[in-house]
Amino acid sequence: MPRLIETKTEEKISLAELVELLETGDFDPADEDNFASWGEALKKLANDRRFLGDLIVEELKQSAAGQVRENQYNPQVVLLHGVPGRFIIRANLWPALKDSVVRHSGSDPFFYNVAHDHNFSFLTVGYLGPGYWSDYYEYEYGEVVGYPGEEVNLRFVEKARLEEGKVMLYRAHKDVHLQLPADAMSVSLNILETSHSTTFRDQYRFDVENRKIDGIMTRMSLEPMLALAAHFGGEEGLDLLANFAAAHPSDRIRWFALRARAAASPSLDERIAIYAEGARTDSLLVSAMAKREAGKIELGRAWIDGAPLRAAEKEAAL
Repeated sequence: MPRLIETKTEEKISLAELVELLETGDFDPADEDNFASWGEALKKLANDRRFLGDLIVEELKQSAAGQVRENQYNPQVVLLHGVPGRFIIRANLWPALKDSVVRHSGSDPFFYNVAHDHNFSFLTVGYLGPGYWSDYYEYEYGEVVGYPGEEVNLRFVEKARLEEGKVMLYRAHKDVHLQLPADAMSVSLNILETSHSTTFRDQYRFDVENRKIDGIMTRMSLEPMLALAAHFGGEEGLDLLANFAAAHPSDRIRWFALRARAAASPSLDERIAIYAEGARTDSLLVSAMAKREAGKIELGRAWIDGAPLRAAEKEAAL
């Protein structure tokens, strides 16, 4: 489960003071012990019971112009401060199922009942309300290839709640939680690790009942661009995709590039040949996904060849 950080401090600091400490101190989110050592500073901010309410009131007076301009998260998040490539400070809202925002819009934005890990580490503290519940698990990221349906050694740790004043460090690619609704509206404060490499790290959704990867939650803007290059980039685009598929440092990008090449190929045999090429690569992820897609094509070949569209094409050619 996330690393519990014991701190009894009753001292208060302002948001501006926390930002200054992080910007001028030895903050190093890549070092677990260093990141954990900042838990006390986050707790000191949480000891100020008025700062968030005052900040929200001031934002509302300005029609939330700052949030509209700077906040790239969903409406669950209030962005407090961000330094690109270093850290973000934010507040997260956790409504109860009875609250109107859930009754009217559903629970999807809050990831309730979705077991997942994170591709970044972050400190969190319960700030207001009873806090959300979680079933906590752990797993070894290095043992996982990363394809949907893959079996994972998920180890259940405990069910716990993020209560007011409780400070924890969620460790990237280690801690998994099945998040459950708060009993009443609650708020947590976070310090998040940010880096330019985060986009290329995988975040998984898990099927905890069957101990499997259920899907990939990471979204990359590069993925649709690769598809466009495959269909409309000409020979140069296809050459670029071949290079990406062979040598990009991200296995996920290698797979996207290979899949884009296959999708743009005019025949099933050519698609299978491209996937066969991917199945022989040194990337376990690309190899597993390529074998899986080739198998799907083979299973559906009879239907594809006999589909109404094919029949119409043959009739038009006569």
